Amino acid sequence: MTDIAQTMPWLERAWRQVQARLAEDRLPHALILNGERGVGKRAWAEAVAGLLLCETPAGRHEGRPVACGTCKQCELVMAGSHPDLRVYAPETSRMIKVDQIRALSAFAVASPQVAHHKVAIIDRADQLNVNAANALLKTLEEPLPDVTLLLLQETGRPVLPTIRSRCQTLMVPVPSMAQAEQWLARALDGLGGDTPAPPADRVRRALALADRAPRLALEYLTGDFLELRDTAFDAFRRFMRGEMPVADAARAFKALGLEEALGLFEGWAADLARLAAGGAVADPDAADMLEFLARHNPPWRAHELLDQVREARAAGVYNVNPELEASRLLLAWQALMPRRRAG
Repeated sequence: MTDIAQTMPWLERAWRQVQARLAEDRLPHALILNGERGVGKRAWAEAVAGLLLCETPAGRHEGRPVACGTCKQCELVMAGSHPDLRVYAPETSRMIKVDQIRALSAFAVASPQVAHHKVAIIDRADQLNVNAANALLKTLEEPLPDVTLLLLQETGRPVLPTIRSRCQTLMVPVPSMAQAEQWLARALDGLGGDTPAPPADRVRRALALADRAPRLALEYLTGDFLELRDTAFDAFRRFMRGEMPVADAARAFKALGLEEALGLFEGWAADLARLAAGGAVADPDAADMLEFLARHNPPWRAHELLDQVREARAAGVYNVNPELEASRLLLAWQALMPRRRAG
């Protein structure tokens, strides 16, 4: 199998750390990989799982083992059907529930079915609800020699300190623009079919909106995010100017989905905070509006908006109404507009 550091070089540090510790037989029983959304955390976890399950990994004596890609275990991993590899991720409720972690616990104590080891990936460990987090603690407190847990965490999304203290944390940086562009170009070429390649300016825009996270940019380019984002931004501007009622503007954000809508509000609030500190905006489309608001508001208002976004995101795991959350945040933004003096 291909060394993932060759296809995603920004993952190299976290990948080499695992290779070195595995070669020395001192890999921790539980790892947390922290990184921004869309930088390849899941790909890293799958590569680690493939290496742990492989029967005949190559390069072990050199301290850089990789899965062979040809044994029965590797074939099952690549087919997505290995019985000793399980993935637990948020369901429709946007959270990982206690029943999923109970299933993980049962998987952990059972004997491996076809391999010598078992691997469980918790994708979005920051989305564990309270009961699920407490159930996971019991598994972490009683590690088993034939089980490795890989917890994936988005930067800025908290994991319980009691869970973090029982894991070793590795960090993944955002790739450089050159690395992101190269990976994205290969990924787009690999899609095949009759769909024409997107124009270069659209690719650059997707990468900019994804903050150079290439897998997220690919998702933007192959879906309808860019169009929905433009519609939501137009509704935002019109609402702020008093040209659109809040209910209509909120529906435009609802179409994006709660996570993407909150991401827009969070990005604009962060840009407002950067402007207040003398920095530059990351979203050039919103620059003129944010510069206007920065001139008419104290710096603490931007941080207040960021806190409201975090509250909305925390509430999001409990199936809140996305349209109502968008309405609440829109009204908070509207409060930043200077009041016109009566003539």
